[in-house]
Amino acid sequence: MSFSIEQVRADFPILSREVNGQPLAYLDSAASAQKPQIVIDAELEFYRNGYAAVHRGIHTLSAEATTLMENVRSQAAQFINAAKPEEIVFVRGTTEGINLVANSWGNANVQAGDNIIISAMEHHANIVPWQMLCERTGAELRVIPLNQDGTLQLDVFPTLIDDRTKLLAIAHVSNVLGTENPVKEMIATAHQAGVKVLVDGAQAVMHHATDVAALDCDFYLFSGHKIYGPTGIGVLYVKEAILQDMPPWEGGGSMIATVSLTAGTTYAAAPWRFEAGTPNTAGIIGLGAALSYVEGLGMDAIGEYERNLMRYAQHALQAVPDLTIYGPAERRGVLAFNLGKHHAYDVGSFLDNYGIAVRTGHHCAMPLMAFYSVPAMCRASFAMYNTEQEVDRLVAGLQRIHSLLG
Repeated sequence: MSFSIEQVRADFPILSREVNGQPLAYLDSAASAQKPQIVIDAELEFYRNGYAAVHRGIHTLSAEATTLMENVRSQAAQFINAAKPEEIVFVRGTTEGINLVANSWGNANVQAGDNIIISAMEHHANIVPWQMLCERTGAELRVIPLNQDGTLQLDVFPTLIDDRTKLLAIAHVSNVLGTENPVKEMIATAHQAGVKVLVDGAQAVMHHATDVAALDCDFYLFSGHKIYGPTGIGVLYVKEAILQDMPPWEGGGSMIATVSLTAGTTYAAAPWRFEAGTPNTAGIIGLGAALSYVEGLGMDAIGEYERNLMRYAQHALQAVPDLTIYGPAERRGVLAFNLGKHHAYDVGSFLDNYGIAVRTGHHCAMPLMAFYSVPAMCRASFAMYNTEQEVDRLVAGLQRIHSLLG
């Protein structure tokens, strides 16, 4: 398979539909990406011809389903260059994965007087679990501040680290600004001080190849639905030595070795210790199909196409009067803006009338909105199936809104 925008668009059935009498221009993939037919077919095939509960089943369908699931674990490990499949935990998404780390590793390792470092650009999913952990333990939450261009004040970061710092939790790519943080360098700085590092990769893995071994992060997370896979499935990577020492955070079936009403319970080895209950097996299989799809296109080819499209968009949007764009000149995937004095909701509603889907609101990043002193932003997010023609429609739509509303 090679990268052809025409073929890629043909692979996504929803891109052929109309919205409000106009061809759909879907510019909201950072919230949730559309699904190629191969992912839809993979889930359908499993439900139609292969469905069964995984683990422990002696019958053929159960054994086959278990093999399919564990094959995707191996595939996910290879996709991010983890050392082994046993470093991969299936979760519902990035949010659940961060909460798992906070409630398992965090409860076991963070105490009163310790501190955790995040940044001012984080998604709520990488803020609130750490706030909750600090409330439980008496630890302190420290924040790396932003520059006005949406990059981190990297000179401040080392000054926040001391001998009580336990964790740096940082976004690989900002879900609002598209800022790609220098996580490899930040990880090295943290590790020099003995600090563990969690990287929220939800907005990164679809845009370029990800190598957790090269990054040397301790935890890495991403969600299936943002990389053209199903909702309700995600991946948590944890270095094996850390993962095997982490206590379970949910109890139930599949995560136990033995259960006794008198002698207590012993737990399964990781990663299965963290996968209580019946897993989203169909979602896991769909995730595997999505990873195969993007690998077939080539992550380098996807990255090059998207970089060129983003440059085109940034240049084209200069033709829109009174448009404020937030974030750095070099960005990944997303472009946040406001049009004059008009509220983002109003601008987004007008664009929807023109068949253009963008996200409006605080984007689960209220501290970032406060930094820029705005209640909300519009966000156009670009995926490998978007085109220059769709960018032109966005520009024309914004120009039309400006002429109508002033």
